[in-house]
This record gives sequence, C-alpha cells and structure tokens, in this order.
Amino acid sequence: MSDGIQWMVDAMPSSGWTLDVYFARGIDAEELALRMGAPRGARAEPMTDAEIAALDVDAYPDHGPSSAVVRVGEHAGWAFAITYGPYLDLLEEVSCDGVEAVHYHHNPDHPPTNVMYARDGRTVCGFGLCEEEHRYGQEPDLLLPDLVAAGILHPDGESYCDPDIDDYDDRKRLGLAIFEERFGLSLPCTALAEAPLPVYAIKGSPAPDFEEISAWAAAKGKPLPDERLRLIPARLRGEYEQATDPQWWQRRNHLRTVAVGTFHTSGVLRDPARHTEP
Repeated sequence: MSDGIQWMVDAMPSSGWTLDVYFARGIDAEELALRMGAPRGARAEPMTDAEIAALDVDAYPDHGPSSAVVRVGEHAGWAFAITYGPYLDLLEEVSCDGVEAVHYHHNPDHPPTNVMYARDGRTVCGFGLCEEEHRYGQEPDLLLPDLVAAGILHPDGESYCDPDIDDYDDRKRLGLAIFEERFGLSLPCTALAEAPLPVYAIKGSPAPDFEEISAWAAAKGKPLPDERLRLIPARLRGEYEQATDPQWWQRRNHLRTVAVGTFHTSGVLRDPARHTEP
C-alpha cells in the first residue's frame, strides 16, 4: 500500500528542522542533488535523520557561513530530497529541461505551509494549505477544479465551502491529497527518520578552512568536525574564530548592533506570487 504524502502534515524531522521536501520526476536522486547545488561526486555514506543532527547544519547567517544538506532517494517514479538548512527556493532549477518538480515546505505558523508544482523551468501552480484562495504560478487555477471537487473551495475560487475550520490538519490533508492524487506522489514514512539515505551537501561545503579548523580542534581536545561532508559546526567555528581572530569581539559587537530589531529564521518564505511574476 502506498504511503502517499498526507502523513507529512503532522510530521517533523527528529533533527528539529522544519520539514522541507523536493520531488522530481524525470531525473534520478543524484541529479536532483546536483540541481540543488551539490558538487558532482560528493555523495556521503547514507545517514538517518538523527545522524544529520550531529552535523550541526547552520542556517543562521549571523552565526557563520550557512550550510544545507539533503538526504535523497527514489520512490514511486519520483526522486525526492529531504532538506536540512535555510529555506532555499530551487523549484525552477530542479524542474528545468522538461522535468516535473514539487516542493513541500512546512511552516507551523505563518506564512502557511506551501505546496508548489513546476515543469520545464517554470512554476506552474501551487497554494498555501488552509489559504487555498491564494494560488500562485503561471497557471494558478490549474488545480482549482480539484480544490472544488475536494470540497475546499466554491467554483469562484475565492470562498470556502466550510469557512469555519474545526481541524486544520484535516484541511491540510485534503490539500495534500490533491497533489498526491493528481501527480501520483508518494513518500515512505520511514524515509523521514528511520531509513539511511545518501547525503549531499548543497550549500556551504566543503568548508575551505576545514583542515585548519580541524587541526585546531584536535590540538585543543575539542570534538572533531565530521569528515563525511566536511561541514564546520557553527559552534566550533565560533570558538575557533574567537580564539584566533584579534578583532573577533569588535566584529561581534558590530554585528549585534546592526542586527538590533532583526529576527532571523530558517522558515521565512518569499512571496510565491511575487517570485513567479514575469
């Protein structure tokens, strides 16, 4: 029996990251990772979600160079990539040259969880779960008949069949079911946390100073960074820079002054409507 994708509504990685998944039809898992920024031939041995947590992937620019990794696989005719790190809008890059792609980005607050579909390098359609009156892409109403048939929207595309939502997760599952059925999407539940999957660094690796910081960590008796992806944990980089850079405190205080009133988060989405404007 197929797992589908509706289960993703209330799923979170054990590593603590927001669930962010790319699907691609027409390419294999390695090509998907390459299109997301991985260097060719840089695959690491399979890891579970929990093992990714030990890499200390850093998505906060004020803590050091941001990094991102993906765990990849193939299922039901689609390649998939579970991403860890800052929000990266790579849907059109993934879908170039005739490939179909879907991006699911969970957000527990607002903006809402978004599901977008692209083909041949262009964002075709998509919407926010529980905000389906806002539809995006070059063909924003492509899935409107499906939303009507599912009992979410009236045919005008602007009014809800049931404006008083009692269970938001149930409504989100209805929206995900449209993508699941329309495109034949499925992802095994075990892929999220239990299954060891090949891993690629797609941002921030290899760190150019990996050997230098590793040697310093070894001399100081500190835990060594993981050799598999050559990512420098944000905490270790901070300790190294504080110990070796005479201007560290001055630069740190300057950054804090500049950042007053600014909140950084890995879950911020660009406005899909604005992104898809010609």
